[in-house]
Amino acid sequence: MKKTRKIRKVFKPIKVTEGAGVHLSRAFGRLTDPTLFDPFLMLDDFRSEKKEEYIKGFPWHPHRGIETITYILRGKVEHRDSLGSVGIISDGCVQWMTAGSGIIHQEMPLGDEREFMWGFQLWTNLRAEDKMIAPRYRDIRPEDIPNIDRKSGAKIKIISGEVFGKKGAVQDVLTNPVYLDVTLPPNSAEKIPTKKGDTAVAYIIGGSVDFNPEGNETSEPTLLGNKNLILFEVDGEAVSIKTGSEEVRFLFLSGTPIKEDIAWRGPIVMNTEEELDLAFKEYADGTFVKNKK
Repeated sequence: MKKTRKIRKVFKPIKVTEGAGVHLSRAFGRLTDPTLFDPFLMLDDFRSEKKEEYIKGFPWHPHRGIETITYILRGKVEHRDSLGSVGIISDGCVQWMTAGSGIIHQEMPLGDEREFMWGFQLWTNLRAEDKMIAPRYRDIRPEDIPNIDRKSGAKIKIISGEVFGKKGAVQDVLTNPVYLDVTLPPNSAEKIPTKKGDTAVAYIIGGSVDFNPEGNETSEPTLLGNKNLILFEVDGEAVSIKTGSEEVRFLFLSGTPIKEDIAWRGPIVMNTEEELDLAFKEYADGTFVKNKK
């Protein structure tokens, strides 16, 4: 029998305002110890029914040394970048951008006809040897995201990685994380396999769920609801889940830690302060982007 993971720590998101005035719930980021979530750096939840909370968006800004993954549940986001990529992603779409050596882009939330906007942005780190690779961008449509229907009633969308023998929509990425959108019906139980030693995280976006139904000893609460982020211990080969009287939905992330020094300043993440200084100098003098259309 696979050993299930204990809950290491539960986090509540913090309210932040980014870009030109976008209101976000930050599940984790720079203010938390980045080594806890390695190779993941940040997860933002942006959901709002007020256009003024997101419409000014994220005007042109640089990235280097990371990958950004934007997943939209409802509404639209327009993207433009220094590679010449232009596109609009909407309900169920994913935008996967490898910043690599440097990209300048803008992301402008548009909402839907009722002014509702809901999506997530995940940042993953890149290894030192990959931080200066050529950047690239891709859109993934909802119909291209594989789905699994489990006997438990669980429905799993596989954005990236592999689970239960099925590969996700995005495979040729450097950190190769598992990124799942999981929905479970009431009064059900499921186990999600994990690679021992990998970082594993769940972020609840609807309902309440017990992530410790087998009674592993933990000082953290085990029945958790919307907007709780759960970091699991690294020792274990599965995450065990049990629902109560309501349907539950959560994002699930797992990935192999990079275990390298992190130097982080705004939208750029490198390994040393000297590399950060050079990146911002290049941005200021117009030599930041190494690959242009």
